[in-house]
Amino acid sequence: MSIFKRGSKYWFHFWFDGRHIQRSTKQGNPRVARQIEAAYRTKLAKGEVGIHDNKRIPTIDEAMQNFLSWSEMEHAAHPRTQQRYQTSSIALLRHFKKVRLDAIMVDDIEKFKRQRSNQLGRRTRRPICPATINRELACGKAMYNLVIKSGVLLQNPFSGVKFLAENNEQTRVLNYREEQLYLSAASQPLRDIATLMLETGMRPEEVYCMAAANVHLEDNFLFNPVGKTKAAKRKISLTGKAAEVLRMRLALAEGKYLFPHQKNANKPMLKVNNAHQGALKRCGITPFRLYDLRHTWATRAAMSGIDLVTLAAMLGHSRIQMVLRYAHPTAQHQAAAMRRLEEFNGAGQLAEYERTDALPLHIPLQ
Repeated sequence: MSIFKRGSKYWFHFWFDGRHIQRSTKQGNPRVARQIEAAYRTKLAKGEVGIHDNKRIPTIDEAMQNFLSWSEMEHAAHPRTQQRYQTSSIALLRHFKKVRLDAIMVDDIEKFKRQRSNQLGRRTRRPICPATINRELACGKAMYNLVIKSGVLLQNPFSGVKFLAENNEQTRVLNYREEQLYLSAASQPLRDIATLMLETGMRPEEVYCMAAANVHLEDNFLFNPVGKTKAAKRKISLTGKAAEVLRMRLALAEGKYLFPHQKNANKPMLKVNNAHQGALKRCGITPFRLYDLRHTWATRAAMSGIDLVTLAAMLGHSRIQMVLRYAHPTAQHQAAAMRRLEEFNGAGQLAEYERTDALPLHIPLQ
């Protein structure tokens, strides 16, 4: 008798009358699983159960191709999701090649996870971050779920794999000197994109997808229609620098978008990663992610005195808690806040003393 474990349950498989029989016992006890297998063999021999033609189990490259086609249609309103799946599929296909889905076990996926953790990015030459590996695991899990929904008898081995811990609390904030050096070294259109992020706090993809029709310089705002939440779709007020950049971009625009794709002016550009890495090398400052320009804007906004409710709306967040990930007051700003609190408390004590003709508690009695 042959049983094996997938996740927390035991399965059995054997050959009967030239056919491969494989079923889940839905049991976590190996002794009970063997008893169920023996009982099933007996029922087959007596003709009490029949052998049904199961759907063919695809290889991972076949399943992934079908999954990506489905995702493109399913997430038509959210193209970034489809792009994420497309990117995540590359490492999975490279590792598992043409293996049948039922041959991939939890241990195989754990091995994939370990190998990816030890690899360097092809462009950055830095270790693959946990978030990237987790997106790849999520892609594999979603692919298996789609196959299972189609009626193929499988268990999802990705369900038994724990995701890596992610450190999303990024605190890289540029000072004004670093900003000046970076912008001076940045080529176009990166310089304009970076300037808009530093002046408005927009996400990179929001800038990429900026359409000329959504810019209203006469009223000093632009409208962002993209995003997964209602809060992300918002009116964004413009500073003088932001308005200047947009005015020049509008004058040069030949299609729908202010930052068009190189090959098609009626499609938005995708990324400026290479230009960003080049600017970092030329300017010589401590490396940062392009997204950190949004962090920098949020931190400066918080330090300027903008309240969290307003800041959340300006960033396009539906919850104030999300703002805390972006706003990082410096030690100097916190010290200044403490001095203001001290002055406030001192003024309050003095006012109370004058009102009640009583000595403040911190003044010793003579």
